[in-house]
Amino acid sequence: MFKTRLLSGILLIIIALFTVGSGGNILFATLLIISLIGMTELYRVFHIQKDPLGICGYLFAVLYYGLLYIKPSLKESAPEAFILLFVALLICLMAVMVFTYPKYKTEQVMAAFFGMFYLAVMLSFIYQTRIMPGGVFTVWLVFICAWGCDTCAYCVGMLIGKHKMAPVLSPKKSVEGGIGGVVGAALIGVLYALAVNHWGNAGINVFSYAVIGAAGGAVSQIGDLAASAIKRKHDIKDYGKLIPGHGGILDRFDSVIFTAPIIYCLAVLL
Repeated sequence: MFKTRLLSGILLIIIALFTVGSGGNILFATLLIISLIGMTELYRVFHIQKDPLGICGYLFAVLYYGLLYIKPSLKESAPEAFILLFVALLICLMAVMVFTYPKYKTEQVMAAFFGMFYLAVMLSFIYQTRIMPGGVFTVWLVFICAWGCDTCAYCVGMLIGKHKMAPVLSPKKSVEGGIGGVVGAALIGVLYALAVNHWGNAGINVFSYAVIGAAGGAVSQIGDLAASAIKRKHDIKDYGKLIPGHGGILDRFDSVIFTAPIIYCLAVLL
C-alpha cells in the first residue's frame, strides 16, 4: 500500500508540475476535468450522479468555466453574469425537484448546488491565481500550504500531540499538530519566497508569503476535516478509487479546494 501511495503521489506531483507550470488552456482544461470528476464523486454520495439533478450540476459547471474563460471580455458586467449563472442553476434545480416531485429529498437538491460550487468554483481559483500578475510563483502556494501544512501537522502531532482537535470526527488530529501545521506552512512560505527571490529574481514580499502560508495552512485543515465529515456522516471510506493508494479526487484535493480561494484573495489583498 505504501509503495502504491508513493508512486501515485509522485505521478500527481509530475502532473501538477506540468499542468500548473504550463498554465493557460492546459491548466484550465485540467481543472474542469478534475472538477467534474470530483462532482461525480460527491454526487455519488447523495445518489444523484446520473440523475437530472447531477446533470444540471455538470452542465452549469461547464457553463461556469466557459464564463470564466471569457471573463476578460465581459469587463464590468462579469460579476452580474456570474450571479445570474448561480441564480439560473438554483432555478433549474428547483424546477427538477418540482416536476419530479416527490422523487428527490431536499438535501439532494442542496447537494447538487453545493457540489457545483464546492468543486468547480473553488478549484477554479487555482487557474485564477495562475493568470494574475506574478501568478506563476503565487499559484504554488496553494499546494505548498495544503500539502506542507498536512505534513508538518502530522509530524508535530506524532511528536507532541496531546489535545484532540476534533475527537469525534478525527481522533488522530491534535491541537498541537494543527498549530504546527500552520507554523510550518508559514515557514515553508518564507523559504519559498526566499528561494524564488534568489533564483527567480521575483521581488516577492517575504512577510506576505508568510501570512498567506499561515492562513492557507489553517484553512486547509478545515477543508480536510470538512471532507472527512461528509464521509463519516454517510459512512464511506473513500470518495473514489481514481488515485491508487489515495482514493478519489476529493480524498486527495480536499485541503486544496479550500486553500485555492484563500490564496487568491490574500494574493490580491497583499
